[in-house]
Amino acid sequence: MNSHDARIEGPDLAALAALLADGTRAGFCLALLDGRAWTATELARHAGVAASTATEHLNLLVGGGLLTQERQGRHRYVRLADPDTAELIEKLASMAPRRADPPRSLPAANRSRALARARTCYDHLAGALGVAITEAMTDRGLLDWEQGPALTGDGTAWLAELGITLPPATRRPPVRSCLDWTERRPHLAGAVGAALCRHTFDAGWITRIGTSRAVALTDVGKRALKDHLGLADETQTPTR
Repeated sequence: MNSHDARIEGPDLAALAALLADGTRAGFCLALLDGRAWTATELARHAGVAASTATEHLNLLVGGGLLTQERQGRHRYVRLADPDTAELIEKLASMAPRRADPPRSLPAANRSRALARARTCYDHLAGALGVAITEAMTDRGLLDWEQGPALTGDGTAWLAELGITLPPATRRPPVRSCLDWTERRPHLAGAVGAALCRHTFDAGWITRIGTSRAVALTDVGKRALKDHLGLADETQTPTR
């Protein structure tokens, strides 16, 4: 048999890679890391492409399992398929080469800095803030990394003191590390990371910056992180 005709059984990794090999599709996936559902029109505007072009790319991403869609009336909304997909996109972004060209405008530079300082990665916190929280929880014995990240007994008690109730067990791991694409260090993901992120919003510790996935610490949040984790204001400055 000709070697070129041979087929290797198993996952089609090349097909998945091909979905993200296009800059527009990759940009869509990065935008959807904010955890929201977007319309094709919104994504087309974000990427600077025609609506028909966006629709073609979205059909491929939905067909390939990276996105899921739902319809409300005439509108079609898409989002990342699940937390595992979001963490895959974030990890790939951390491994990707940095763009050589700096932002061309002051607003673009400000947006880039804001994302590096603090942002959501699907449903958990990322950026310098997410990494700082993860490292502070580790230093205080709330997380154990000896056999992979795990919540300790003290960590469970700490969450309870904050009033954070973890959801019932699912196939999603309680704790997972997600390699941060700007910090190149892990931040906290999994069910615990999601619950903690939700609490920071509900308690008014953070607020979204415009419609992006960048977030900013409020004065209440700065005091809370100092009281509960010993984080000072300077921890919000991205490391270089």
